[in-house]
Amino acid sequence: MGNSSSTPKISAQDRAILDMKNQRDKLHQYQKRITIITNREKEIAKECLRNGDKKRALLALRKKKYQESLLAKTDQQLAQLETLTSDVEFALVQKDVVFGLQQGTKVLKEIHKEMGGLERVELILGENEEAQAYQNEINDMLGTRMTNQEEDEVEDELEALAAEANKQRMPSAAEEGVIAPMPNAPTDAPKETTKERAARRARERETENGAEPILA
Repeated sequence: MGNSSSTPKISAQDRAILDMKNQRDKLHQYQKRITIITNREKEIAKECLRNGDKKRALLALRKKKYQESLLAKTDQQLAQLETLTSDVEFALVQKDVVFGLQQGTKVLKEIHKEMGGLERVELILGENEEAQAYQNEINDMLGTRMTNQEEDEVEDELEALAAEANKQRMPSAAEEGVIAPMPNAPTDAPKETTKERAARRARERETENGAEPILA
């Protein structure tokens, strides 16, 4: 007797679910490895601030923010695709799912590139030609890929770390055995607007690239 049973076909929906599972597994692997790198980048930023090197501290925090944003965006995109693939009318959203998976693959490749190892991260602290080239490359890349909101969040983090570093440097009155001086009256300096911040960053990038700064 012949075997009447046939190999079940894998539907487009099943294949999409499998592809998403593979992407999700990869993302989780990358998250663990990149967390080690971003933790080191934050420590480098603190070290640079202690040495008065605000420029390198900012670069380390910008790179950290970019990597964290890549992971968060990919995770969010996969969650949206999982919702689409569970749709009963999968055929209506199949093109969107396929496109989303293709984009997810591209972003995962980009995330994989960011896992160059801790030795690459240490180049942020370097002074030699290789380190300078790496710092310039990262600075140029981040200038085109980070949003103004992300840049604002990085500057806020830098200010918080700087304030923390200053606080740690100040000896306590009890340790010194003297009465602590009264703090200076707060100066209500106006905060930069979003537009002013963006213009300042553009001028700083122009200066770093050796071009004439653009007037706001």
